[in-house]
Amino acid sequence: MKYLINSVLHWYQQSLQYFRHLDGIAALALRIYLVPIFWMAGQNKLMHFNDTVAWFGNPDWGLDLPFPTLMAGLATSAELGGAVLLALGLFTRLVSIPLIITMIVAILTVHLPNGWQAIADANAPFANAQVLASSEKLEKAREILQNYGNYDWLTSSGSLVILNNGIEFAATYLIMLLALIVLGGGRYFSSDYWLSRYMNKFRK
Repeated sequence: MKYLINSVLHWYQQSLQYFRHLDGIAALALRIYLVPIFWMAGQNKLMHFNDTVAWFGNPDWGLDLPFPTLMAGLATSAELGGAVLLALGLFTRLVSIPLIITMIVAILTVHLPNGWQAIADANAPFANAQVLASSEKLEKAREILQNYGNYDWLTSSGSLVILNNGIEFAATYLIMLLALIVLGGGRYFSSDYWLSRYMNKFRK
């Protein structure tokens, strides 16, 4: 029996040695997922930069942040530059830091007052008063569209929902970036890996 257990453990350890060559796939998947998100966010800020600056600085309908032009520039640069570097897997751990800061600022200044849910769903966990109140409004909107619009056509691309704009998505991206600080760009699939191998040749 002891011999059998030892054999199984030995086989298990040997199998893990083969799977370690695939450990870069997790980091690659995280990077590929995040690239279009940050690229589109940065592009949107850049294309409407004056509006972005106004939104960052306005105390009435904006974020009321200090130095709005600088803050908007930093956020735009972090998202566009971050998307490019994540796509390449270059300086992955380093570039994750400003993106994490961007996500924390977004959570605290934009999303936190709306609670957890990104899409309002009164039946889901963490439904706050704002989400619960949205159910009646959503039902009324459906009723209006069913009576006065082509409801089947309007919903043919997806269900009618109310955007709650909570922290759910930003928190998810934050967690993914924290994972990339630990994982790095990933074995084989990142510029970081090949740059590290190249640099190690000169250290020997």
